[in-house]
Amino acid sequence: MTTLLDRIHGSLAAACIADALGAPTEERSIPEIRRLFGQRVEGFHAPLPDAPYAAGRGPAQITDDSSQMLLLAEAFIANGGEVTPEVMAGLLIAWSGNPDYFPHFAGPTTRQAIARLKAGDDPWDVGKAGNIMSQGASNGGAMRVAPAGLVHPGDVEGAVRAAHLTCVPSHHTNIGVAGAAAIAAATAAACVDGTDLFHVVRAARHGAELGERLGSEQGRHVPGPSVAQRIDLAVTLAVESRDLDDAIERIAAVIGTGLPAAEACPAAIGLLVAAGGDPFTTAVAAATAGGDSDTVGCMAAAIAGALHGIDAVPAEALARVEQANQLDLAGVAARLTAVARPLPGQNVAARS
Repeated sequence: MTTLLDRIHGSLAAACIADALGAPTEERSIPEIRRLFGQRVEGFHAPLPDAPYAAGRGPAQITDDSSQMLLLAEAFIANGGEVTPEVMAGLLIAWSGNPDYFPHFAGPTTRQAIARLKAGDDPWDVGKAGNIMSQGASNGGAMRVAPAGLVHPGDVEGAVRAAHLTCVPSHHTNIGVAGAAAIAAATAAACVDGTDLFHVVRAARHGAELGERLGSEQGRHVPGPSVAQRIDLAVTLAVESRDLDDAIERIAAVIGTGLPAAEACPAAIGLLVAAGGDPFTTAVAAATAGGDSDTVGCMAAAIAGALHGIDAVPAEALARVEQANQLDLAGVAARLTAVARPLPGQNVAARS
């Protein structure tokens, strides 16, 4: 039996590996990636000088995605397994004080939200502000949200409620919350002992529907495609593809791997399925798919790591990422496991 601690450790570790693996390929196309890095991105590379965000970073260094994910894990730990929009506002402001990540890694929605939060605006107002369809509908809420699923192992609805609160100060729209809720729900489902990819995908879809409703009712409704229905399409593409390379190309071409949550989050689920749920293969697929590759990889691999646990994560890759970023993911995982809230009677793997 894979313990809950193993699953939480595996999720955090796989997400950081995928983030670092995808940093050099962010914003690049598949043909460009294959010309520069090979058929598949299976090793850590230093971002090239023309990299739009990660230039100057070293091999195996993480970006905004897993750095915010780890801050969110610490926020859940510090607050007994819960977060509020006010806690999230403090997290974003604190993150913006780290020159390793801000401002060069901040997306447009997050950057605007941080400016308003620093000015003292109410977090409940900030995330639903705006008058353009892309504001608040990006993947910035989803990229960091895996801990919302990890602290609610087996509890999809609890994970969605937590994911919603994490989105309030920055991505409080129907699409922004739907994307985050899909990733959190899938991660929560993956923590259940004996689960499989079918149940993980079903949880992601259900989470997207619940999240869309919360974002619409309490936040701002923006025009855009259904995250849930795009998950269906991404999974169909993955299942019908000839092999992993074909799936990568089809998902990137049809779903997209860009900044919108309605692209990145369904793509993450599709690539997870195409990789058979294996954590490192999932990370490789996302890094090779290009676009917002580090974000897609962080989300998809977090689910895969929860599904299979730390033993399925390559130890050498994990050691390189921890060394390059001065991380102690085992320690974070142990503290996060201690505040996790499984449902009574839920068949969740033992804590230790």
